[in-house]
Amino acid sequence: MKKLNITLLTIVLLVALSISVFAADKPMIGLSFSDFTLERWVREAEEMSELARSSGAEVIVQEANHDPKVQNDQIENMVMQGADVILIVAEDGAAAATAVNAATEAGVKCIAYDRLIKSPNNAVYISFDNVEVGRAQARGVLAVKDSGKFALLGGSPTDNNAVLVRKGQMEVLQPYIDSGQIEIVADQWVPNWDTAEALKIMENMLTATNNQIDAVVASNDSTALGAIEALRAQGLAGKVPISAQDATAAGCNAVAKGDLSVTVYKDIRKLVPLSIDIALKLAKGEPVEGLQDFSLAELTGENLQGTVPCKFLEVVGATQDNLYEVIVKSGYQSYDDVYKGVPEADRPPKI
Repeated sequence: MKKLNITLLTIVLLVALSISVFAADKPMIGLSFSDFTLERWVREAEEMSELARSSGAEVIVQEANHDPKVQNDQIENMVMQGADVILIVAEDGAAAATAVNAATEAGVKCIAYDRLIKSPNNAVYISFDNVEVGRAQARGVLAVKDSGKFALLGGSPTDNNAVLVRKGQMEVLQPYIDSGQIEIVADQWVPNWDTAEALKIMENMLTATNNQIDAVVASNDSTALGAIEALRAQGLAGKVPISAQDATAAGCNAVAKGDLSVTVYKDIRKLVPLSIDIALKLAKGEPVEGLQDFSLAELTGENLQGTVPCKFLEVVGATQDNLYEVIVKSGYQSYDDVYKGVPEADRPPKI
């Protein structure tokens, strides 16, 4: 009997040891999203979760509903739950720095996903080339209208991406402004990249200028779609060129219909697996290759100290001319979604 008890104890200890080893090999990844208002965040959260779990990781997903304090509290909670790595889509890049600094001090790696967090303690910042996004937007509008009265619709003032996008826009627009070819008659940033806010702002711009706006450089699909509704109410939709980014189904459909001049395509199918691959490597203490250090001062235009390891992916401007080739043939959006409501004679053949 005594020998049997020792044998059972040995088995129990071996099982416990194997479970602990298995648990140690199973990293926990936190996904902290600013909001699920934007179509892309919902899609990316689902794809990240599926990919991380299929790679053997545990996943925690939380959404802050546009509240920086709530997001910081959620990140702190993830740390307390034992997260090894946290991917963060920051509502406020400055406010989130507090949570990143605290998490880093607790030994948890933080990845600034698509939106910069203003802290040198970011383990990695991965995004698209946001300056090039702005350039592509400005070029897309100028290809239709290269003179006259222009309005600027910036993104969320708490999102550093909006600053980088504006930098790219102005690199292209400034020579036209300096020569007097273009006059900026309205310029406003849109809180939370919100469609309804953009609609109101565009309505006010049109009222203030007596509808004398020849082109709109808007910073993403949700703001552009709001602006298009304001233009439509004045009979100007499709007549005033306007830019965007994200290549959402609604944005691509607006391009197909001629209401939107360009939406900058950022293939999140590349960003999502990259982010999970980096998260798993950080969790296991493995090196991450292909990163380049950028100073916070360079990334923000502010007097901030420190550097951040970065990886930026390429972007493509999608217009009516290349919409089918770039968006549909790549499988990013479906033919039916992109060309919904477009007369058959104005569509490319469905292959």
